[in-house]
Amino acid sequence: MPSDIRAEIEAQRPYLLRYASLQLRHREAAEDAVQETLLAALAAEKSFAGRSQLRTWLTGILKHKIIDAIRRSSREQPLEGDASPDELDALFDASGHWREPPQDWPEQALEQKEFLQALEKCLALLPARTSQVFLMREHLGFATAEICKELGITATHCWVLLYRARMALRECLQLNWFGTR
Repeated sequence: MPSDIRAEIEAQRPYLLRYASLQLRHREAAEDAVQETLLAALAAEKSFAGRSQLRTWLTGILKHKIIDAIRRSSREQPLEGDASPDELDALFDASGHWREPPQDWPEQALEQKEFLQALEKCLALLPARTSQVFLMREHLGFATAEICKELGITATHCWVLLYRARMALRECLQLNWFGTR
């Protein structure tokens, strides 16, 4: 690989580290995932045909490394306990529907850089497992069953964590983004 391509790959390190840090919440794990991504990219240089941007290709590799890191961490760390029945009952009415459903995100806000920065700050305030489940679902596109399998949690616990994440993000963004507009 020519040195200029290597330099272009290395120039993506800060972006990749920020992306991985948001997903993994631990600097060391993020650095490891980025390092593995860069090594994989260098080893598979011939598979990069230039049909996408270099950053897009590297991010795709990084997503797989993040999933691997999540799998490793779920095997190595004890899991949080499931939500109690009382906590679950408080979230739903007698017919099993949300008492207060999550609200839709305004489309135009997602395109604004300042909004994304506020969202990133709000995500960092969430408990690690809650943020991880939210990002796996909403950012990486995992189905509930996949999240449960990867993290070793029940579907009910997953839904509770997603609900808590959405409610906390809604409150945080209301204070730090929408309330300031």
